[in-house]
Order: sequence, then structure tokens, then C-alpha cells
Amino acid sequence: MSKFQVGWDEQSIVPNKKVKLDGQFFERISDYVETDITVTAMAIESNNDEAIIVSCDLVGMYNNVVELAKDKLGKLLPTFPLKKLIIGVTHTHTSLTIYEESNFNKDVMEEFMPNKREYVELVEQDDSVISTKEAIEFVADKIAIAAKNAWERRSEAKYANEFGRAAIGFNRRVQYDDKTAKMWGDTNTANFLAMEGGNDSGIELLYIFDKDNKLTGIVANVACPSQVLEHRSFISADYWGYAKENLRKKFGDEIYLLAMCGAGGDQCPRDLVRWVEPETPIDDPNIERPNVIERKADPSMFDIKGCKLVAKRLSNEIISVYEEIEEIKDDIEFEHKVNILDLPLRRATMSEYNNAVREIEYYFNKNKDKDSFDFKDKAAMYVYAGTIKRYREQQFKEVVPTEVHIMRFGDVAIATNPFELFLDFGNQIKARSYAKQTFIMQLTCDCYGYLPTEKAEKHGHYSAYISSGRVGHQGGEQLVRETITDINEMFK
Repeated sequence: MSKFQVGWDEQSIVPNKKVKLDGQFFERISDYVETDITVTAMAIESNNDEAIIVSCDLVGMYNNVVELAKDKLGKLLPTFPLKKLIIGVTHTHTSLTIYEESNFNKDVMEEFMPNKREYVELVEQDDSVISTKEAIEFVADKIAIAAKNAWERRSEAKYANEFGRAAIGFNRRVQYDDKTAKMWGDTNTANFLAMEGGNDSGIELLYIFDKDNKLTGIVANVACPSQVLEHRSFISADYWGYAKENLRKKFGDEIYLLAMCGAGGDQCPRDLVRWVEPETPIDDPNIERPNVIERKADPSMFDIKGCKLVAKRLSNEIISVYEEIEEIKDDIEFEHKVNILDLPLRRATMSEYNNAVREIEYYFNKNKDKDSFDFKDKAAMYVYAGTIKRYREQQFKEVVPTEVHIMRFGDVAIATNPFELFLDFGNQIKARSYAKQTFIMQLTCDCYGYLPTEKAEKHGHYSAYISSGRVGHQGGEQLVRETITDINEMFK
């Protein structure tokens, strides 16, 4: 083991314009900034190995943005090995849009539309709104700057790896007695059988100190995306933003918080059994409650009050665990491995393809008199358009090259993936890992959509459709096996 160095930086990614908010089928333009959205970078060097981990308050991270950020960082830090840069997101739905084309297969829908109709944005965008191209450039700049600053600020460090627990994430797929499931499904029905999966209230924690035992930053790994406020029309880091505010009130404004979103593809911050209605209206076709019963439970987990409660639970636990730290370590075994896994592309059957063609042709024939189509059409048809697109793609493509990072940080293993990974896969990795603690960091270095379990694929619906992600459960099982192998090789 040897001494190690850590450096930190944080950059705001609030532009000087309004933004097109990402993360929903319907369009939203930001009205104001509720909490700051940032990129936070943590640079690590030890044992002649290194890493820079960047966490961004965004929905997803995409390869074109990663490559642009690497290009910019290469000019700022020409000696840093760019393959050791890890860029992840918190999956907040109230931040910038940083992809050029819609994820909802608009190109295929346009192919089937009669009279070459066009897609119409119902929310007007003008010069007051940052363009997607500008947003991509802006975010890549901030990632590169944060990474550079963190690397240049490296200094001798110490750490404590600890564990906390708080009720933050809940399963969001409702299973029914006909062997189907629905994301955000109604549980107030005689057909409700169970939540499809479990949840994980554990919080993996790293506290980083300087050589004089002064706290400099915290890494927190939570198996839940930050999407309490996902339908709102303001800029916000969601519960991570409020948690950071709480921690800085306790530890000072110079404290950094690196948020890691764990395996949370089937998780959300709301309890669907004890359903509490949103305080303000939401526009989501998947969330319908015809027979709402008033519950004594959490406040609405669609609104600011609920978001602040989640943040309070998280920050209070981080503070409480900090106050009980018994050992601060000043040496470390550090190793960082980068792999490209060839995971199998999830395939569509011929019958699924033919059914998708029939459905999309029927839909547009039924609506042939419309002059244009909008997000409602996109939401209705993206499943079938995505199936058509996948069937065509699989004729010439077998695998999805997938970048993963495996890291040993003392007693801690950190494993990344580019999916909205269902919790069961993350739990399998944690349960079989030789490390004392295992951090799972999803949606890193690219965005390949949901990675559902076999059970979810059979039950269907959003997050388990073919259109929902590039890799299916067989790829998930391979990801688990190879991740466990690499972790355990480091800890053997």
C-alpha cells in the first residue's frame, strides 16, 4: 500500500439562457433555477495509477459529449491518460438536453408518416433558449475544466469508507395477476399482485480528508435516480442539490459532494403502495390514478416539499455516519481497470417486428388527417418505432461494445456501466464482490438505456420494452459475471 492524492473541483452548468429540459416525453423549457446544477470532479492518484471521476447533474451522458470532453481535457492536461476519465450522471430530469436527436426513434416514425408531415415542438424555442449544440459544447467545456482543476489540485489525502441507510429509492414497476407489469402502475386495484422488484436503502459512503484530517469531500452512492421533480419546468439538481446545501451548512461551503447514482433502473423516490397525489398537475400518460385514496404517508414525491425531505434523509444520514467515524486511513491499495465488453444486442423477433409495422401503419392511417405530429404521437409510437429500428439493426450487428471501469480504492470497489441498470444486477455484484464495500455507478461514459431483468422483459412495459434499451437480460448477466471477476481479481 502507499500514500495517495485526491483533488476536487465543481463547476456550475447553469447557462446564461433558458434550457430545454430533458427526461420526459413532453417538452419543457425552464422558467427559473430552483437549485444549481453542477459537474463535480474527484481526481485520484496512487500506485502509479489514476482516475478522474466526474458526476454531472444531467439525465444521461452520451458518447459524443464524452469524446468532446476528452478532446478538450487532452488539450488542458496532455499527460493525463484520457481512458481513465469516468463521466457519470445523477439522472435528474430538470437539466439540459445534450443529445442532438430524440431517443424516441423519430426518424422511423417519419418514414411511416403520410404526406411527409413534420414533428412540431409544442413549446416554442427562441433565442432565449440554449440550443442543443450550444449545450453540448457548454457541458463538455465544464467537464474538462472541472477535471483539469481537480487533477491540478491533487494533494496528500486520507479516507474513511463507511455505510449509511435511508429510505430513498422504491421499486417503480407494479406487477399484476395476469403476469404483466407497468412502470408507475396503479396499486389500488384488485389485480395488483406485488412490486416487481425490491429496493435498497443502503448508502455506500467515502469521506475524503486532507493530511491534517480535515474533511474535503464526500462520495455518496445511492440506488435511486434523482427524479422527484422530474415533471417540473425549472432547473434543479433534484434531491442531490438540496442535500449538498444541507451538507455545506454543516461542513462549510468548501465541501464537495460527488453523487453516484447506483443501480436504479427500476427505482424511484416514491412509494407506489402509499400513493400520494402530486400537489401540482403533471403531464405523463403513464401516471393515471382514477380512484385516489388519501394516505397518511410521505408528502408528494413529485414536488419540492417531498424533494427536500429526501435530501434531508440523505444528508442527515451522511452527517450522522460522519460523526461516528472511528478510523481514518492514510494509505491505500489503488487500481483502475478499463474494459470494453461485447454485450449481446437485444433482438426483436420477426413477429415483434411485423406487429410493430402493423401498429405504426394503423396509427398513422387513423390519424392521416393531422397536419403534423407532436410529443403525444411520439410517446404513443416510440415502442413500435424502436422495435422496427432494432430489427433492422440486428441484421448487421451482434454486440454492443460497452465501456466499464473497475476500481479498487482501499477496501472499496467501484464498478461502472452505461445503463439504467435494474437493481437485481447491482445486488448480484455487491453480494458476490470480495470488497468490503462495492459502489455501483450507472449511466457512465455513454447512455445505452435500461437494462432489465428477464422477469421484467416477460412482464413488459416501459423500461422493459425492446425500445427501452440496447441490451437485454443476457447481457446483464454477462455484465455481472465480468464485473465480479474483475473486482475479485483485485481483491483476491
